[in-house]
Amino acid sequence: MPSPKVFLFIDNSNIFISAKTVAESKEGRHAKDNVRISFESILKLAVADRDLGKVYVVGSIPPEQRAVWDRLEHATGVKPELFERGEFSGGEQGLDQCLQVHMLRAISDNPEPQIVVLMTGDGAGYDDGVGFHADMERMWAAGWGVEVITWEASCRRSLREWAKSKGCFIRMEDHYESVTFIESGRRAKPLDLTKRQKATPKLSPAQAAAQKTKESFEKKLAALQAELEATKLKSKGKEIGRAKYEKRVSKAKR
Repeated sequence: MPSPKVFLFIDNSNIFISAKTVAESKEGRHAKDNVRISFESILKLAVADRDLGKVYVVGSIPPEQRAVWDRLEHATGVKPELFERGEFSGGEQGLDQCLQVHMLRAISDNPEPQIVVLMTGDGAGYDDGVGFHADMERMWAAGWGVEVITWEASCRRSLREWAKSKGCFIRMEDHYESVTFIESGRRAKPLDLTKRQKATPKLSPAQAAAQKTKESFEKKLAALQAELEATKLKSKGKEIGRAKYEKRVSKAKR
C-alpha cells in the first residue's frame, strides 16, 4: 500500500493577519508592519518530509498584496485562488467556502484515507455543522489523519483541543523565526523539524467494514478448521480401534 499523501489547505488571510499580532509581541511595531510569511518554510513545515498530494491556498487581492501572491507562485509553483474584498465589508467574498469545497472534494476523490493539514485558526460555524472545523471532523470520520498548523494566540480553543485529541496541533509560534521574515530586515531562519509531530490515517468506514468482515470470516474459518481436525482425530481413533478389534478376531480364529 502506498504511503499516504499530505493535502494542504491554507487560509492565508487568517495566517497573515495573525502573524502581524505575533510579530508585534515578539519584535515590536516595526515588525507588525513589515512581517511577511515565508511560503517555502510553511510548505516544509506542513509536508514534513512526506509525499505531497495537493496544495490549496486562498487569499484576497487588494493591489498591495499582488507582490505576495507573485512571490508565492514563483517560489513554490503553487497558484493561489484569490478573491476580492467586499466593497463595504472589507471581508473576503467566498474565500472560506472555496477552501471547504476543496476539502470535501478531497474526501470523495481519494477512496484511501490521506493526511489533511489545515492552516487557519478559524473554527467559526462549527455549532451549525459548517466551517473548517466541521469539515475537518468529516475528514477524520472518513479515516484521514488530521493536523492543524496555526498561531495558537488566534486559534479557536475548540479547534485546537479537537486537533490535539484526534491528530496533531502545531503551534506556529514555535517556528516563528522560520516561517516569517521582516521586509528589508530579518531573514527567515532554517526550519527545524526534529520535534514535528505527525498524524496517521486510520481505516475508512468502508475499510473498517471490510476488516470486520474479514476478521469474522477468519474466525469462522478457524472454527471450521478446528472442527475438521477434531473430526479427523475422532475418525482416526475409530480406525485404530477397528484395526485392534480385527486383529483380536483374527487371532481367535487360528
